[in-house]
Amino acid sequence: MPVTDLTRRGLNRLLAAAGLAAAAPAAATAAEGPYEVLLESNVRVSMRDGVKLATDVYRPARGGKPAPGRFPAVMERTPYGRNVTSFRDITQANPKTPKTRAEVAAIYVRQGYVVVFQDCRGRYDSEGEFVKYLNEGNDGFDTCRWLVGQPWSDGRIGTMGLSYAAHTQGALACLNPPGLKAMVLDCGGFANAYQDGIRQGGAFELKQVTWAYNLGLESPEAQKDPRLMAALKGVDLKAWFASMPWKPGHTPLSLIPDYEAYVLDQWRHGNFDAYWKQVGIYAEGSYAQYADAAMIHISGWYDAYSRSTTDNYVALSKLKSQPVRLIMGPWTHGARSTTYSGDIEFGPGATLDSLGHADYDAQRLAWFDRHLKGSSKTDPDPPVRLFVMGGGQDGKGLGAKTPEGRLMHGGRWRTESAWPIPDARLTAYHLHADGLLAIDAPKADAAAILYDFDPAHPVPSIGGTITSGEPLMRGGGYDQREGPSVYGSRQPYLPLEARPDVLVFQTPPLAADVEVTGAVEAELWIASDGPDTDFTIKLIDVYPPSADYPDGYALNLTDGILRCRYRDSWEHPAMMTPGQPYRIKVAAFPTANLFKAGHRIRLDVSSSNFPHFDVNPNTGAPEGTGLTRRVARNTVFVDAGRPSRVMLPVIPRRT
Repeated sequence: MPVTDLTRRGLNRLLAAAGLAAAAPAAATAAEGPYEVLLESNVRVSMRDGVKLATDVYRPARGGKPAPGRFPAVMERTPYGRNVTSFRDITQANPKTPKTRAEVAAIYVRQGYVVVFQDCRGRYDSEGEFVKYLNEGNDGFDTCRWLVGQPWSDGRIGTMGLSYAAHTQGALACLNPPGLKAMVLDCGGFANAYQDGIRQGGAFELKQVTWAYNLGLESPEAQKDPRLMAALKGVDLKAWFASMPWKPGHTPLSLIPDYEAYVLDQWRHGNFDAYWKQVGIYAEGSYAQYADAAMIHISGWYDAYSRSTTDNYVALSKLKSQPVRLIMGPWTHGARSTTYSGDIEFGPGATLDSLGHADYDAQRLAWFDRHLKGSSKTDPDPPVRLFVMGGGQDGKGLGAKTPEGRLMHGGRWRTESAWPIPDARLTAYHLHADGLLAIDAPKADAAAILYDFDPAHPVPSIGGTITSGEPLMRGGGYDQREGPSVYGSRQPYLPLEARPDVLVFQTPPLAADVEVTGAVEAELWIASDGPDTDFTIKLIDVYPPSADYPDGYALNLTDGILRCRYRDSWEHPAMMTPGQPYRIKVAAFPTANLFKAGHRIRLDVSSSNFPHFDVNPNTGAPEGTGLTRRVARNTVFVDAGRPSRVMLPVIPRRT
C-alpha cells in the first residue's frame, strides 16, 4: 500500500492554509509538540462478503514513522470520495476555501487520533455495487470490527460526517458495532426515511432523482466510459421533469440503469412495508439496540433531515445513558458555517462556528476529547441549542435588504432543557371562509372552499427543506413569488397567493410578537371528486410593505404534504369516496420563528409542491406507474361542524 509522510513542516503548511493555530495535545508532551501525520492510502478493508472497501488511514507519527502506542479512531464513511474535498468543509472565517481531507484529518491526528476516511461500497475506489443506503449498516459494522482489531487501536471509535456520511453513522449505530463511543451526526441519520428523506406524508421526494443523476456523473461506469459521460452531461433535467410521468427505461436516469432501478424501487414502494424497515433507513426500528454512544444531532430548519434529527434526539435521549445533544440552526442542508439560507440573512452569529469554539472542527474535537479520551468528567453542553429565526440582527435591521440582496430576518441562539420545548402551548389557529387565520372558531354556516388541482400545472417549489435538487430546486427561505429562476414558473411571475389553487389564510397584523417553535401540523376537513389527491400546507411569515420591499415579503418557514390514500394508515392505503368529507392531518417539519408585531402568520393550503414532491395524478394509480392524469376538484371545509385548523407550538414570552 502506498504510504505518504506529512512532516511537521508540511502539516503546519496545511494548518496555516486552513487558518488553524497549533495547540499541544494532551497525548503529547509540550516538548514533543503535536504529532506528525502518516497517511496509509487505499488500504483495502474486507467486508463479510469479501468485497474490499478503499480506506485512507491517517496515523500519528514521530520522525516520519508511526508513533508508538494505541489511539482512538475517528471515522467517516462517504460515497463522495474519501480523498475528495467537500465544499461544506468551510468555516465562517474562511468561507471560500474548504479544507481538504488531509487538512481535516490533520486537526485530529496531531491531537492523538487515527482518522479513517472510507469510500462506500461501489463508489470511487471501493469494490461492489452501490445501492443507496442499504449496505451501510453491515459495511459500517465490519469496518468498526476491523478498526478495533488494528494494533494501533485503543478500541474506541468516534464517527463524524455530513449528509450521507451521517446516514452511514446512523446505519452502523443501529447494529451497535464494537468500539463505537462517540458520534457527530450532521444533517442526516434516518429516523424513518418513509417520513423524512425519501418520502414524506406518502409523497415521493424527487431529490432522489436529481441526486442520483448528479452522483451518476461520478459513478465508476461514467468515469471509465467517455461516451457514457458525454451522454449523461447531455441530459436536460428540466425537459425531463416537464415531460412526466415517466416509463422505466425512459427517465433521466435511463443511461445508468442501476441508479434508475433503485430510484424507481423507492418510488413504487408507496406503502409502509418491510422495504422501509431495513437497517440504514429506519432507526426507529432499532432504537433499543442502537449504540449507547455520546452523540450530537445537528440539523437546520431548512434542512431536508430536520425531522429525522429531532425524532432521533427525542427517542435516543430517553433511552441512552450517554449524553445526547441536539443543535438546530437556521441553515439549509449542511450550511452550518453560512449566515444565510436561500435569500434570507440571519446575521454573523447564526453559524455553528459561533457556539463557543473557533470553528466546527474545534467543536467536534472537544466532543471527541471528552468522550473518547475522557478529558472531562462533566459535559458542559446544554441538551438543546436552537436558533430562533426572526427579530432582526441584535434587534436591528429587521426587514432591510442586505448589500447582497437578501432579507435581513435575524434571530438568536437559545438553550433548552428538552425537545419539544417543555413550555410550548399547542394553539389552534382556525381557517375561515374569508381567508382569516384566527384562534376564534369558524361560523356554523361558513361555505366550503373549492379549487381545481391540475397535475399538469403544479405549484412550483420555492425554497423549503430541499437538498440535492440542483438545477431544478433549492432549499431555504424565499419570497413566495414566481420568477425566472424558479422552475415551473410562468409569466407574468405573480405571487403564489395569486394562484387559484393556493388557498391563503392569514392573521391580521400581530399586536405583539409571537414565537412558534416546534413541529407544525394542520387538521383539515377535505373532500375531492376523485379517488386520491394530495393536500399541502406551508407556514409563512408575512412582512408588511417597506421601502426595500414595497409589496411586502412572504417568507416560507416550513411545509408539509399528505397523500390522501394514506390518511388513516401508512401500511394500508384506501381510496376516497368522491365527495365524501374526511378529516386529515398534514404534518410539516419543525421550525423556530419569532413573528414580530406588525407581521402576519399565514398558512397556505394547496395540493402540490413540485418538484420537491412527485405530483399526484388524482387517478388512484399505483405510485410511480400511472401514465394518465386528471384534474381534481378539491374542497376544504371551514365551518364549525368541520373546522380546519393549524396547530402551532407557541412559546410563552420569556422574562
